[in-house]
Amino acid sequence: MDTRFLETLIAVFERGSIAEAGRHQNLSAAAVTQRIRALEAEIGQSLVIRVGRTVRPTELGISVADKARSLLNEVRGLGDGITTDPLRGTLRLGAMSTATTGLLPPVLGRLATRYPGVEAYILPGTSQDLYDRVLKGDLDAALIIEPPFGLSKTCDYRVAREENLVLLVQPEFAGADPVALMGRLPFIRYDRSTWGGMLATRWLEAAGIVPHERYELDALDAIATFVHQGLGIAIVPDWAPPWPEGLSLAKLPLPTYSITRRIQLVWGRGSPRISLIKAFLEVLSD
Repeated sequence: MDTRFLETLIAVFERGSIAEAGRHQNLSAAAVTQRIRALEAEIGQSLVIRVGRTVRPTELGISVADKARSLLNEVRGLGDGITTDPLRGTLRLGAMSTATTGLLPPVLGRLATRYPGVEAYILPGTSQDLYDRVLKGDLDAALIIEPPFGLSKTCDYRVAREENLVLLVQPEFAGADPVALMGRLPFIRYDRSTWGGMLATRWLEAAGIVPHERYELDALDAIATFVHQGLGIAIVPDWAPPWPEGLSLAKLPLPTYSITRRIQLVWGRGSPRISLIKAFLEVLSD
């Protein structure tokens, strides 16, 4: 059984469609379909159910995908621990969106320079999903927003960046009173179901402000674009650049009320790649 076909099966389930899985793996939709059919022929049963343009797993497909994830993790780590040099191998690292674009690239550059034998497999995702993957052992470590609950005792962490909350407005409102603006302008809420959005909600509650809410979004770059278009104002973390290009925005500082967004590197204490995690921690601190 070709492990690449198993990777494609997992991509289909995670992305929800043949087309999205193909884009993720740089394959045509026909090639993705061929791989899925080859797996089904080898196993002798259907692994997916096609509903319009979307795809969902059968019960057997879920079981196969779960076992495939464990198998692929083992395959990726085959070279780890075999060499006499402990700083060789692949670090399986997750990163939330703003960490992927802003915080992570320079750290990976330092890692490649100092430890050329260490490679990194990067998985983007939400903080909640990446934390769950660290707990399950699918990832060695992840850059995530500090959870709104205590970490599992099986994990350790280090704060990588701390960001104040700001009120994002159009340039014409630069220097204005942020509280007064929230009393009269439409408000774009950072999705309150996300860990970052929970912080913005806590700030509003601490300030005693009930804004005139118009939209609720879970993507910070989309929120910035909405503000640029004059659709409202928003409370967001002052995340690490780059920010979306071509936008005219102003950031108004807010009282912290001891509420900031902390980006943490979280890892499993018992990870077999702890030497690689320590190498990453070293360059993260530079």
